[in-house]
Amino acid sequence: MRIRFVLPFFLFTTIALIGQGNPLVTNDSLAQRKWVDSKYEAMSLEEKFGQLFMVMVHSDADKASREKVADLIKTQHLGGVIFSTGGPVRQAKLTNEYQKLSKIPLLVAMDAEWGLAMRLDSTYAFPWNMTLGAIKDNAIVEKVGRRIGEHAKRLGVHINFAPDIDININPKNPIIGNRSFGEDRENVAEKGIAYMKGLESAGVLSSGKHFPGHGDTATDSHHDLPVIDFSRKRLDSIELYPYRRLISEGLSSVMVAHLEVPNLEIKKGLPSSLSEQIITTILKEEMGFQGLVFTDALNMKGATNHGKNGDVELKAFIAGNDILLMPLDVGAAKQKLMKAFKKGKITEQRLAYSVKKILMAKYKAGLNDYKPVVSKNLYADLNSLQDDIIYEEAIENAITVVKNDFYMMGIKNLEKKKIAYVKFGDDDHLPFLNELNKYTTVTEVNAADINQFKTDLKDFNLVIIGHHKSNESPWKGYKFTQTELSWLKKIAEERSSNLILAVFAKPYALLDVPEFKGIDGVVVSYQNSPLAQRKTAQLLFGSIAAKGILPVSSHKDFPVNTNVQLKSLKRLGYSFPERVGLNSYKLARVDSLVKDGLDSLMFPGAQVLIARKGQVVYHKSFGKPTYSSKDSVSNDDLYDLASVTKILATLPMVMQMEEEGDIKLNDTFGEMIPGYDTTNLKDVTVLKALSHYGRLPAWIAFYVSTLDKNRKPSGEFYRNKPLDGFSIKVSDELYLTDAYKDSIYNRIGRQDLKSNRYRYSDVAYYVMKKYIEDKNGKRLDELVADFLYKPLGAMTTTYNPLEKFNLERIIPSEEDKYYRYETVQGYVHDMGAAMQGGVGGHAGLFSNANDVAKIMQMYLQEGFYGGDRFLESRTVKKFNTCYFCNKNVRRGVGFDKPDARGKGPACECVSPKSFGHSGFTGTYTWADPEEDLVYVFLSNRTYPTAANRLLVKSGLRTRIQGAIYEAMID
Repeated sequence: MRIRFVLPFFLFTTIALIGQGNPLVTNDSLAQRKWVDSKYEAMSLEEKFGQLFMVMVHSDADKASREKVADLIKTQHLGGVIFSTGGPVRQAKLTNEYQKLSKIPLLVAMDAEWGLAMRLDSTYAFPWNMTLGAIKDNAIVEKVGRRIGEHAKRLGVHINFAPDIDININPKNPIIGNRSFGEDRENVAEKGIAYMKGLESAGVLSSGKHFPGHGDTATDSHHDLPVIDFSRKRLDSIELYPYRRLISEGLSSVMVAHLEVPNLEIKKGLPSSLSEQIITTILKEEMGFQGLVFTDALNMKGATNHGKNGDVELKAFIAGNDILLMPLDVGAAKQKLMKAFKKGKITEQRLAYSVKKILMAKYKAGLNDYKPVVSKNLYADLNSLQDDIIYEEAIENAITVVKNDFYMMGIKNLEKKKIAYVKFGDDDHLPFLNELNKYTTVTEVNAADINQFKTDLKDFNLVIIGHHKSNESPWKGYKFTQTELSWLKKIAEERSSNLILAVFAKPYALLDVPEFKGIDGVVVSYQNSPLAQRKTAQLLFGSIAAKGILPVSSHKDFPVNTNVQLKSLKRLGYSFPERVGLNSYKLARVDSLVKDGLDSLMFPGAQVLIARKGQVVYHKSFGKPTYSSKDSVSNDDLYDLASVTKILATLPMVMQMEEEGDIKLNDTFGEMIPGYDTTNLKDVTVLKALSHYGRLPAWIAFYVSTLDKNRKPSGEFYRNKPLDGFSIKVSDELYLTDAYKDSIYNRIGRQDLKSNRYRYSDVAYYVMKKYIEDKNGKRLDELVADFLYKPLGAMTTTYNPLEKFNLERIIPSEEDKYYRYETVQGYVHDMGAAMQGGVGGHAGLFSNANDVAKIMQMYLQEGFYGGDRFLESRTVKKFNTCYFCNKNVRRGVGFDKPDARGKGPACECVSPKSFGHSGFTGTYTWADPEEDLVYVFLSNRTYPTAANRLLVKSGLRTRIQGAIYEAMID
């Protein structure tokens, strides 16, 4: 065997090593050279050879194993350690202990391709390379690389054996797969460069692997020696391509794999990690790489078959490797190398070449100014909100639509959809299902066999199948079972259309699907993390765009780079405050304020929602339905919205009718309502009435006249069950005479007008309700549900919620001791609305905060939401105008507005364009177009008694609003 130890590389002095083009050189090259030379000159021969070795450490290992490594550090003068399994605090402690034992600080390495979680518990898992490979914007990949680097640096890790730049052409590759950016060489190179730059910008050294390319093999080098039997031309154009690109961009190190590559190394069976031709001639001379060269782990079967007692390590060093990773026996290997040195097989120049490179790397990693790892706040630093934000951005940009026939995604026409969800796979699916249900009702269907599936699915006109596989590691199983493939085929055949398949696994799972006939939509989400599931649901409904590009060929129908780009439909999404310019820590003030309200007995419970820039970033429930309840309030519970009904039910119908010419703002009550043309109300206009400047009374206590002398519902007007002429259900066992409907409007018509000033009034909304219903020939609740709630996906927004929801989901509003004499739960609190069968123009609507936000977001987007235009932009602007501000009337047409005098319903922080409304029961919602902000507060401050006005007096709802504005970063 010819030993090439006299080479230009080996004759370099430290000055030459620190010359132009060496990726290990720092900006302070003179100080670096002095430090390297001084450390090298001070070392004994044993210490110099010790620098070549890096051994594995497990922070979760037993005491004997840890002490064995400590002994190696002291006696063998190791250059570094590579940490594997364990936990961050244990690793930090062990790192500090080991560094104390080392004369020259140890170079600490880790395999942390997708973050420290690749090896450690209690640390953050970033997306796998395959997921990152689907992202078009390389700047996002660079952010991920930087954050992984920051985590490594925080834990005292100096080199991350990443990025993996293998080109995964073979779907059956057992060891690379998801660890690869894909099969397109340009994409792999670009993503590798981005990741590398991010890592290095955090002060952590990068490492390209597994040279010369481990992507096109079906053999695991941990167990055998894979053969990469391709021509030199093919290897140059594919496998070696990313290395050339990354080397030119400053790659710090390369890890050489255990591969048999016949067209690069003529000696049969010699692994690339021991090949001088591959390492020295090709990597260093031809490709010009001057950084560190690591062997892959020398305890792997791909290497151990080539010698023992240090023979493999000697061969690896002579071949051109600088650091010998995870040797089987450090002592034996070191003795073998020193013996070769004494015999002249290894020269001083060759030894200096590698050792000085190692020292240069240590200097670049900051070990010239070594500081111990600080354990305080370590867990928090390695699991931060910043990590969540970067992870979310990456996942959003990775999810890939590969098929979207008939524009199946984003899902529109919700009023016509009856959607079923079917789970495939063996991992968690609830984040996906729960997120789907934020947009509309989605029913999970489970069945034991295909016949039951066919029966259960026949009533649904859209089926979503989610294939959920373990997100624990990229090596976990990803395939459909044969039963699932059979069911998928038969469900597709049965339906022939309206079927979406979401794959939360490696895209190669699609290879086993024979054909996609009958499957209209296919989306690849790559991973089954909770956030990937939630973001996929958001994509299906169009709240986020589809941007990803398939990084590998996953079917004959879906070759590499397949993608269907989808625009956002401008539905509400769900994200983190910082994504939309809010500070999470400052926003925590909202929690404190609501809890103060609970502690002060302002209300038993509440829901609070904050959305900005189209993203819900805060949605929490507090307290209990009542003070004595065992259960807590949930985000799915429904509250009585009271007067917020005005702008969420009556007003949108008025706005629609105004667009269609069925009502004008200057129309009078005398023109609109038969019989009112001879009353005092005849000249009240829609504009003035809805601006609360129509001189109408604030409210009319209709119910009082229906009570007997004991102030109980009179038998003249009520029955305890529905009978002919008594069909208006006020509450359980209380039915009002049908004749009273006319009495309400007759009494309104007899009212005298009040003084000509601003006066908030419910009365106008009784009149508007009557006109809307008479004009359209339908009840208000039916009209607004068809026009707005159903297509919007506001499935909990409804009148008379007991007709649709269980009592337990509806928050009680009062212990009524003056009219109905029962707990008011599921029935409208407002007496006038109750006397109209629960459907009032001024009150009667129930909802949760999420669905209220959808309607407010539609207004904020000037009538557009979910791909549909509900109202024209000019209409929203017209009704959001204060026409009587010069008369000290702050109201728009229906909408409440801020008061320029600072005495209005909103904090002084809101813009003049903002609008909203409050409700008697303790509800409030507000939108600000200038800040693209929606705020919803729902409570039952009237429970147990409406006499409790602490919430109103405290101004808590507007103080919360102020806290939101104070949390704005921008």
